Formats: sequence, structure tokens, C-alpha cells
Amino acid sequence: MKWFVGLGNPGRQYEATRHNIGFMALDRFADKHGIKVTQSKCKGLLGEGHVAGQKVYLLKPQTYMNLSGESIRAFMDFYKADIEDLIVVYDDLDTPYGQIRLRYQGSAGGHNGIKSAIAHLGTQSFQRIRMGISRPAPGRDIADYVLSTFSKEEFQQMPGLLDKTVDAMEHILEHPFEKTMAKFNG
Repeated sequence: MKWFVGLGNPGRQYEATRHNIGFMALDRFADKHGIKVTQSKCKGLLGEGHVAGQKVYLLKPQTYMNLSGESIRAFMDFYKADIEDLIVVYDDLDTPYGQIRLRYQGSAGGHNGIKSAIAHLGTQSFQRIRMGISRPAPGRDIADYVLSTFSKEEFQQMPGLLDKTVDAMEHILEHPFEKTMAKFNG
């Protein structure tokens, strides 16, 4: 079993914002594999299915970004899920737009959703797919930036970024995380 958690904010006003790219990636994966992420459970929207011979859960916390850890912890406790099977998918300011970076541990790096996950999991050691959204221009408020929509040019490049993320998610289902890191971080 693997469980993917996409980070984002609930509500229509946040749908197409940079902070919701984790939700967008989970939706892309769900659409590709016929998984409906509609069950209201564990303080989030949950979907389950089978991909590459494995049971897969997709969780979109509905607690707002800063409280994402509450939903992650609720899922872990309810399903007795192993942290080794968790992969968190989220936006990252320090990764250039259009690129992904995989890590299996580290600090929150200023990301409040990851900060919440670390607090509720009690460890910084969990697998992550960081989706690059680049940093804003100097002087622009970071909170405003992550809650803003993508530019027209970025939207045109979005399918490639989402497909790359889905490819990494699928690779994780059939290979050790280290091999997926080597392939997608290279």
C-alpha cells in the first residue's frame, strides 16, 4: 500500500493557485487511474484504487494548508498506515517552475503545510515530491504569491509538470524511492 497526500487549500477561490498544485497532481493521477477522490474522511477528501498491483490511497486534506498535518495524522491513525508508505506532493518555492525534486527527509523550508505534517508526524523523515513554482520577484509578498494563480505561460506548461509528477508517483509504486529519486532528480 502507498498513500499520496496532495497539499492545498479547499474552496473554489484557491483551485488554480500555486499553493494548490499538490491537489492538481493528485487529481491528474486520479483521472488517469479512474480513482474518485470524493469520500469525506480523515479531515480530507479520500480516494482509493489499485495501480501497478498496489493498493493506493489519495488524500486531499480539507483543513487548509497550515493544518494539513491534522488530516495526515487522522489517516495514519485510522488506517494504521506506515509512514514509510507516505508520499506528500506539494508546491516548492526553491524548485524552478516546471521541475520536481524528490526528498525523503528534511525541514519544512518555510512551507506551512510541511511544518504541520512534521509536527503531527513527529518526524522530518517522510517521502516528498516537491513541485517547482519558483520564487516571486524580489519585494513581492510570498503569501500573496503562493495564493495567486499561475501566469498564462505557466498554465501552458502545466500539463508537462503534472505529467512528470504523475510519472514519478507511478514509478514509486514499482521501485524503491531512492531509484525514483535518482531518475527524477537527475
